[in-house]
Amino acid sequence: MDLEKQPQQPAAPTVPTAPPPAAADADGMRASDADRDRIADILREAMAEGRLTADEHAERVDLVYRAKTVGELQPLVRDLPASSVPTAERPGPRPYSYGPEVPEGPADNLVAVFSSSVRKGRWRVGGRTNAFALFGSVEIDLTEALFGQRFTVINATSIFGSVEIRVPENISLRGNGTGVFGSFEVKTLESADPEAPVVVVNGYSVFGSVEAKPKRGKFVADLQKRLRKHFGH
Repeated sequence: MDLEKQPQQPAAPTVPTAPPPAAADADGMRASDADRDRIADILREAMAEGRLTADEHAERVDLVYRAKTVGELQPLVRDLPASSVPTAERPGPRPYSYGPEVPEGPADNLVAVFSSSVRKGRWRVGGRTNAFALFGSVEIDLTEALFGQRFTVINATSIFGSVEIRVPENISLRGNGTGVFGSFEVKTLESADPEAPVVVVNGYSVFGSVEAKPKRGKFVADLQKRLRKHFGH
């Protein structure tokens, strides 16, 4: 006599494991100025320690200020020691209002070939500017400019020419470059105000000069009021 077969119990369906919502949401979160500043600081330290070349640093810094989300920022420092620092907003007031982010697009270009190119007076500074001098001179005066974003990157190249950059005394000025039978000189500044505009000068000179320094007696004054008037706020 055959034993009656017991019906098999149906196996419970396997529920796929979803990533924690917090981690998924964090990568898609809009990046803040503080997030970009933190990543830029990591890159700057890495370059100072010799972990990144000047070209690698310039390329990554450019991507930092193009990034829209936290997820776009993290890969830029994933191979660096400080990349495990958690993303967080810096506490404290934000005294400046920088208006809308600079839209993606080509950088401003100032070119001088056997000639001169000058940008000065009241003008709105873009996020990126390329300055190229070949047997010529480029002058960039930021002392009366409107900073539409906190970070401004200037890529300066001088071949048998000169690139001269002037900034107000109360902003931060940083740079990295090389002079080959020429000079590359950036007089670094660190503003006492952590939210003041930052100008980063990168590049090189060959039988020429690149110089960036503050202009005595010139300051970014009433920045918030000026920017609100400029953008119609």
